[in-house]
Amino acid sequence: MTDLWYKDAVLYELDVKTYQDGNGDGVGDFRGLLQRLPYLAGLGVTCLWLQPFYPSPNKDDGYDVADYYGVDPRLGTLGDFAEFMHHARERGMRVIADLVVNHTSDQHPWFREARKGGHSPYRDYYIWSKDKPRDTKSGITFPPAQDSVWTYDESAEAYYYHQFYDHQPDLNIANPAVREEVCKVMGFWLDLGLSGFRLDAAPFLCGKPMPRAVKCPDVYENLAEFREFLSWRRGDAIFLAEANVPADEVLDYFGPGLQIHMLFSFLRNQYLFLALARGDAEPLVRCLEKLPGHPARGQWANFLRNHDELDLGALSDGERREVYAAFAPEEGMRAYGRGIRRRLAPMLQGDRRRLELAYSLLFSLPGTPMLRSGDEIGMGEDLSRPERLSVRTPMQWSAEENGGFSTAPPEKLIRPVVSGGDYGYQRVNVATQQRDPGSLLNWMARLIHVRKQCPEIGQGEYKLLKSAPPSVFAHRCEWENGAVLVMHNLADKPAAARADLDERAGEYLVELFGDKNGERVSRTREIDIPGYGSRWFRLGGGHWKLPG
Repeated sequence: MTDLWYKDAVLYELDVKTYQDGNGDGVGDFRGLLQRLPYLAGLGVTCLWLQPFYPSPNKDDGYDVADYYGVDPRLGTLGDFAEFMHHARERGMRVIADLVVNHTSDQHPWFREARKGGHSPYRDYYIWSKDKPRDTKSGITFPPAQDSVWTYDESAEAYYYHQFYDHQPDLNIANPAVREEVCKVMGFWLDLGLSGFRLDAAPFLCGKPMPRAVKCPDVYENLAEFREFLSWRRGDAIFLAEANVPADEVLDYFGPGLQIHMLFSFLRNQYLFLALARGDAEPLVRCLEKLPGHPARGQWANFLRNHDELDLGALSDGERREVYAAFAPEEGMRAYGRGIRRRLAPMLQGDRRRLELAYSLLFSLPGTPMLRSGDEIGMGEDLSRPERLSVRTPMQWSAEENGGFSTAPPEKLIRPVVSGGDYGYQRVNVATQQRDPGSLLNWMARLIHVRKQCPEIGQGEYKLLKSAPPSVFAHRCEWENGAVLVMHNLADKPAAARADLDERAGEYLVELFGDKNGERVSRTREIDIPGYGSRWFRLGGGHWKLPG
């Protein structure tokens, strides 16, 4: 692959069924999403990540797939999908989609056939045990909502294995026939225009934990097999993997042959929130120093929030308590004993300075930034909804009924729109913010514009810089002949920071994201940063250099 487009992308995650209803039935669809492409293009998005849109019983919000080759009828047809893909390409946007092949729905035809007995050719598509396994607790993913990883099926007269909910039986990827099916699924959607896949639950693809009785290739061999097919079918297609693993396992997913192009930066995410909670850069610096470097063609996908809980499992108990105290002080704001089920804006109490600080960090950290739909306007959550549905409410487009998401009666909506209070659609919506030059939405569009001018962040090498005081996080990114310096103050008080630029001391600093023309810096020069503020600079040279 020579086109490393993903390194300079701006990713935007959305769920079709909660984004825009195009036919008034209360469910978002591809017709509605097509109508919103101009908005996304105007924001500066270059790649859309679509959550599952396949036929599904929707017991797990579409991640319980019942047919890998179709579109949920509520969302439209394959023709609607193809039309949407055409217009996305016309606007210069790539599209990737969730590939959920760790498990299927128990309503999938494969599982229905597998339940008929050992004579079925689909029996070995899943993992079975005639006798009740002794250990039914190891590997539970969603406690306490889930209490076992083995469930008895009377029709099959056996127990089936599921690392997630009991309605999501695990596929047996040890079976070559299953891996062949996965490749067929990828090929189908690649031929319809997708630029790759977000690989759901990558560590569970025949990795840990698995029943001892299952003999299968190592997880990384499976990923290498899938990557070989992906690249053969479409040379510029990518894998973006969900692999929330310890630092010493990260490089195994990138692999010596670049099995995965991009990995979500779960560790950075957790330590970034610890740093925000403390108002101290040390946790983020410690994380970046701990993480190994990725291959030259590999990339981190940085994010603040997504459609799941904010997983804090990598932090110590004490560190997790600190983050809870700062951002989820009530038990109902937490999930699964390890995470937070809130949106970013209410976590930061709607403080515009802190929101801008967090997003500036997101877009300046080495890697590719990813936004969750609605974050660009500061949407809130609905904690009355169970588990992760609290952060999966419909997009808020206007102050009209249902937030402009749908013209259907409110009781017909797939999910209630957040209404009333500080984050209700009456106050937080796209239309209102588009008319306000100082809105979060317009600020975000400007941030994206500046980030696109800084290929050094996505393509180059970065260096952490020594700075004072401890609240300041400073780093420099360099690529080819360019260099960008970004400084953040995580505390609420102004800071005069000194960044050790070593060999680049004395060069001009051209302000990229501020209201100053530029200034010269030296080893001892202090740079003023407001409380919860940031400064973006391009180091001088070439046409960027100021007259002396």
